[in-house]
Amino acid sequence: MAQVTLEDVTKVYDPRGERIVAVEDLNLEIEDGEFLVLVGPSGCGKSTTLRMVGGLEDISEGTISIGGRIVNDDAPKDRDIAMVFQNYALYPHMTVRENIGFGLKYSSDLSKSEIAERVEEVAEMMDIEELLEDTPAELSGGQQQRVALGRSIVREPAVFLFDEPLSNLDAKLRTHMRTEITRLQRDLDVTSIYVTHDQAEAMTMADRIAVMNHGNLQQVGSPNEVYDHPANQFVAGFIGSPRMNFIEATVTNTESPKLLDTAKGGDQLTYELNELIVERTDLDPETSVTVGIRPEDLQVTDERDIDTGHTIRAIVDVVEPMGSDNFLTIRLGDENWVARADPTFHPSPGEEVIVTFDPSDLHLFDSNGQTLKSKGTGPDAFHDFGVTAPKM
Repeated sequence: MAQVTLEDVTKVYDPRGERIVAVEDLNLEIEDGEFLVLVGPSGCGKSTTLRMVGGLEDISEGTISIGGRIVNDDAPKDRDIAMVFQNYALYPHMTVRENIGFGLKYSSDLSKSEIAERVEEVAEMMDIEELLEDTPAELSGGQQQRVALGRSIVREPAVFLFDEPLSNLDAKLRTHMRTEITRLQRDLDVTSIYVTHDQAEAMTMADRIAVMNHGNLQQVGSPNEVYDHPANQFVAGFIGSPRMNFIEATVTNTESPKLLDTAKGGDQLTYELNELIVERTDLDPETSVTVGIRPEDLQVTDERDIDTGHTIRAIVDVVEPMGSDNFLTIRLGDENWVARADPTFHPSPGEEVIVTFDPSDLHLFDSNGQTLKSKGTGPDAFHDFGVTAPKM
């Protein structure tokens, strides 16, 4: 049993009498065998949270439990955890064999032969058997990361803690290693907490994602849930690449049908709200909202006779060929949006294009940034997200 539970956990720093809240009232439960990814921008509190679970940071308030046992006052060595760091933290004067087996030598009662056998097994698992007699200086970054992973795996801990372990690798190797880590975690079935600022890593690796900002938990859910049904505008803008497009709008008309109007010195976008949106969100006329739509939900064309009832005329600013797609930066009055277009569509900068979309793909946020409607028109688009945060 290796469930990890954080209850009302707060971390406050007080340098020179300045009270800085790094993590505030965090409540989070990671199930036995689950791969949870903590994601958010720099300074959001994700690494501090990981370090508190690992015992490298004292908590100011609250409790942390591992396997049902409160570990607030336990030293890191007594928590049955293994941690993989961003900088690998290998001993430069030791061989790969010695680095992997070092923890077992001082934290277990295994014999030398048993340690050697376990090191060999882990080296084979990590595909580094031929590197056992090398030192870290003789290894590439990816090989060093495999050694660091092997050193954690060999201990057979109850919980793995990963602190941005792939950020020092090049793009190709980072993609390969995130697949390897995901496969290893599934094979070992060990509870894992992984910290990253890279939302692509979070989306591809996690069973669940916990999004943080300004020390506050914003939302917890599966990758698809967080992507399609963000709890607030911060989550909507942070998860997804390219990020979600936003524009301010006002509800008009006192009678049904109610309209959203985003005109700023000219008609940019005016469209009718369907009955379910009106019923579930109770939007009154003159209410200000933020409209969001993802780049992949926009369709861009140069056809002038298109008539869907939901079109925008925009000017192409930048075209970024990506091979499988073209990313188009388009200007809508004072706003810049990004659209993911077919690679065969090559408009020229300065050219006018027509942008259209399915209204069910729109996201609506209130003046506080909380979600009124997410993707779709069914009940899921209006469900209670459970987590609301005062700071975004």
